Amino acid sequence: MTDATHAATFKLGTRSVTRMGYGAMQLAGPHVFGPPKDRAAAVAVLRAAVERGITHIDTSDFYGPHVTNQIIREALAPYPDTLTIVTKVGAKRGDDASWNVASSAAELESAVHDNLRNLGRDVLDVVNYRAMFNVSGPGEGDIEAPLTALAELQAKGLIRHIGLSNVTARQIAQGRTITDIVCVQNLYNLAHRHDEALIDQLAGDGVAYVPFFPLGGFTPLQADALSRTAEQCDATPMQVALAWLLQRAPNMLLIPGTSSVAHLEQNIASVDLRLPDDALAALDTIAAANAQGSGASHERH
Repeated sequence: MTDATHAATFKLGTRSVTRMGYGAMQLAGPHVFGPPKDRAAAVAVLRAAVERGITHIDTSDFYGPHVTNQIIREALAPYPDTLTIVTKVGAKRGDDASWNVASSAAELESAVHDNLRNLGRDVLDVVNYRAMFNVSGPGEGDIEAPLTALAELQAKGLIRHIGLSNVTARQIAQGRTITDIVCVQNLYNLAHRHDEALIDQLAGDGVAYVPFFPLGGFTPLQADALSRTAEQCDATPMQVALAWLLQRAPNMLLIPGTSSVAHLEQNIASVDLRLPDDALAALDTIAAANAQGSGASHERH
């Protein structure tokens, strides 16, 4: 484990961000649709995140839709200069809460302007293109047209940096021939470790890797090894799962979401949790057991 793995910050394009960030998806209503039950609590947890030093917030205007970005603006504008907000485009919500592809040049431009308007910003720090070729995870497909469209918006000064979400290694390679890619956001956690080689490659290139569903998805990770390790380390299973990710690679940026200030503080505390080698070995059994089973489906992000 290198000292860099334990560093508190990482360079995301030209921005230095805390490796422990905050994901705003849970601030919307059930199924990431509609308003939250307690808007005041959502505002409070965002303000607490920034007050406690988090400088990386992940969101999208299709959360709600529009809901999380509007809450972020209410809670945090005018924004601190140190705060980096990362958003996503490439999908839209149906009236029935469905998740639908929205990757044409016109749809992407509209989504960028929606994010700008609802966040109250003149330029977006990072925009991730969310590929939608496969509903259950990354699927192969050509991303030249949408990436070119985003690169044109970047040239117009509406976007500082571009990233990719829900993508394969081949798509990342294609994307990097079109524009600089500063981050990759895919499903990855203790149980779902399909991107092992990719993470190491991106780390070598100085590209951030942002695991979504770091705690297993809408259904939290449940494993005897995780529970035992948490007890051994005098921590919660959630803290152990987050600490494991931070120790996995120096380019790992975390965006766990919560609507609770108490849970937020627990997540932040995981930054200081160092897992010993025997604990890391025990946690590796979770992925092995998952691979032997029927396999969990990738939940949509």
